[in-house]
Amino acid sequence: MKITGIETRILGYDISEAFGEAGPPDGLKAWYRMTVDTIHTDDGVDGFTMQYGGMGDGESIGHTLHEIYAPQLIGEDPLRGEAIWQKLRRLNRHLYNLSDAIAGTVDVGLWDIRGKVANQPIATLLGLARDRVACYATARTINPSPEQVFEEAQVRREEGFRGFKIQFWDGLERDIPRFRAARDAVGDSYPLMEDAAGMYSWTDAIAAGRALQELDYTWFEEPLPDRQVGQLKRLTESLDIPILAGETVLLAEMPEFLRSGAFDIARGDVLIKNGITGLHKAATMADLFGFDIEMHGIGTPLLDIANLHVAASIENCRWVEAHHPIYYRGMIGDPLGIDSEGYRRLPTGPGLGVELDWNWIDSVTEAVIKTPAT
Repeated sequence: MKITGIETRILGYDISEAFGEAGPPDGLKAWYRMTVDTIHTDDGVDGFTMQYGGMGDGESIGHTLHEIYAPQLIGEDPLRGEAIWQKLRRLNRHLYNLSDAIAGTVDVGLWDIRGKVANQPIATLLGLARDRVACYATARTINPSPEQVFEEAQVRREEGFRGFKIQFWDGLERDIPRFRAARDAVGDSYPLMEDAAGMYSWTDAIAAGRALQELDYTWFEEPLPDRQVGQLKRLTESLDIPILAGETVLLAEMPEFLRSGAFDIARGDVLIKNGITGLHKAATMADLFGFDIEMHGIGTPLLDIANLHVAASIENCRWVEAHHPIYYRGMIGDPLGIDSEGYRRLPTGPGLGVELDWNWIDSVTEAVIKTPAT
């Protein structure tokens, strides 16, 4: 089997409803672009993947895939997944302007091919551990008041999610009342998380962490920038609430973070950790060091399906993350939805196990890029 071509559709659609009345935060637009990428083979088996475009960069990443990576893939055997993963890893060593992310999305498409050839879900090929994973919802309100936090926490619990994560870092005077509002809304036992996206200073992080642990939050996520390793370790050692971090850490950097105990719980996804192959390596690494690793929701349908396959193939992961459903368009049905008990269920079809909604994809396609060009 050989890879014969790569085809990318640049998709564009309005996501205004994700931001509500507040509108998009500064620097973001309501017109969202992502890609659907097809890896063609001479056996007629296609693999599908997508590029994340959350910062308005979906179109440019589509072109980068074709300019840099597609020439490396044409003629390769997609069943030799580890060999291709290592080839692109060596290529990335000198791509100083890029991370491992595009190579990671290629890996997702190659796993989709291998699953289809084997007629098995990807999670089964990885080594199935379970067929569903608990799902928490991440807050959708922008710059919320305590009253809005209270209301949304109740809504997400009533929708059936098994936990709720808030995301803000606007100073302790504003943040701590909102921490309390979420807890007041859902009671003492419902799991809550806070994500500061690395935006706190040390002094604010230690104060916020103390408030969160008094409110019995499940974790305090990325309180400081990931690569402030010394301060992050100091914070981890100073607080009882588990510190979850490492979302932005590359796969090659993970061993030192785990060895040093810079955090309590690791973070990963198929985008930043270099594909299904890389994320599964990260999960195994964390397991051997005695850590859990929690899946970071990407808000890109096929990539979050790929996260789910990895989560279902390991035992050191408790949760998957749900964002606003507008980011999950392009698939038939609702494979990223939750069941009556608040779990995401693993698709049972071969490969990624989902069916793309080509009618919707066709309706929002802005451009098509092909390698070879004809």
